[in-house]
Amino acid sequence: MEGNWLYKLLLANGWSEATAEGLSIAVNVVLVIAILTGAALIISRILLNFSRRWITANRYQWDDALLKHKFLDRLSWFIPILLAHLSIDSLLPPESSAYIILKRMMMLFFVIAGVATINAGLSTVGDVYRGLRSKQADVLKGFLDAGKIITYLFGAIFAISIFSGMSPWGIISVLGGMTAVTMLVFKDTIVGFFASIQLTATDMVRVGDWIEMPSYGADGDVISISIHTIRVQNWDKTISTIPTYSLVSNSFKNWRGMAESGGRRIKRALMIDINSIHFCNDEMFSRLSHIKLLSNYLQTRQEEILEYNRSHQVVQEDDLDINGRRQTNIGIFRAYIIAYLKDNPQISRNMTFLVRQLAPTEHGLPLEIYVFSTDKRWAEYETIQSDIFDHLFASLPIFGLRAFQNPTGYDLQQLSAAGQGQPND
Repeated sequence: MEGNWLYKLLLANGWSEATAEGLSIAVNVVLVIAILTGAALIISRILLNFSRRWITANRYQWDDALLKHKFLDRLSWFIPILLAHLSIDSLLPPESSAYIILKRMMMLFFVIAGVATINAGLSTVGDVYRGLRSKQADVLKGFLDAGKIITYLFGAIFAISIFSGMSPWGIISVLGGMTAVTMLVFKDTIVGFFASIQLTATDMVRVGDWIEMPSYGADGDVISISIHTIRVQNWDKTISTIPTYSLVSNSFKNWRGMAESGGRRIKRALMIDINSIHFCNDEMFSRLSHIKLLSNYLQTRQEEILEYNRSHQVVQEDDLDINGRRQTNIGIFRAYIIAYLKDNPQISRNMTFLVRQLAPTEHGLPLEIYVFSTDKRWAEYETIQSDIFDHLFASLPIFGLRAFQNPTGYDLQQLSAAGQGQPND
């Protein structure tokens, strides 16, 4: 303490050595804290305010991430810590306990500031990358998360080293000797890290993708991808959390292909009562010829059939309907569906377009529509699909067809009333 001016001043004024030493150390500690606080306030009020205004006012977008993650704030911590560190060397004797405690505290602050700054920098890099490649896979996400974990790990090692007096490399070597325990503790992190790299590098899933994974109750948009979990916001606004490695080890459905294509698939069948299928007679043919979408088809088709029957000496008036070629109500209805869908501007003409019969079942004859709507939005897609089938179900009686359905209570009531000879409205 001999070189300390305050200590000498107190001794010259008659203070005892113990009192002068204690008081001078206390005052110097207060000065160190004041320097640390004053420097932090000056930097915050002047440099950081100027930097925030400049970043907010300029036309660049990428530097907004610096403000969002407070990278400049974290970086500015080093200046007051460094000033306080130098002040300790100038104001306090190296042999005093206050010097040792404050020195270690400043070193700890350096570690904390370093960890916080590195993590803020990694978060900033992630935001800038996503802004530049918003439509591509977030390949950096797994690496950035791993970088943050490693930063925290090394920060903890250096903090332990500061207060224990051990070399940080000695602590690392001890941890290296506990490899089995380390692997067990960080098993999920390690597996998740490589899984997230595989997911993003192979572009299996992106933030914003609509995925389905029934085993985890997930059906909605991916809102975040991290080392440990993938968060999905379901359509009912609940959040499902899926372990990242599960998307690699298990199957899931990604609807991105539909979203990036020219349409959304409509695949649904009308179940036709087989008993309502029959050949088309002249009266029905004449009536159906008035349907605008069918007039050209029916005329062309009828001429083709008549020519065939003449060439094969089939007399339509005398022969059974099964002889020669005849049009059926189901065939004409199928042609009508094709014409109706082609006339619908909300149905894509450049993608798969099928109207087909499937194998008959105990529920009737499935007449399947397999087309794509041009509007991929969920609500609009459902409206388009519903409008189509509303129209087709209402059109069935015009073609002498019936939709199949199992008997209901009303059907049985009607049957019972008919058996008793009583009308039932």
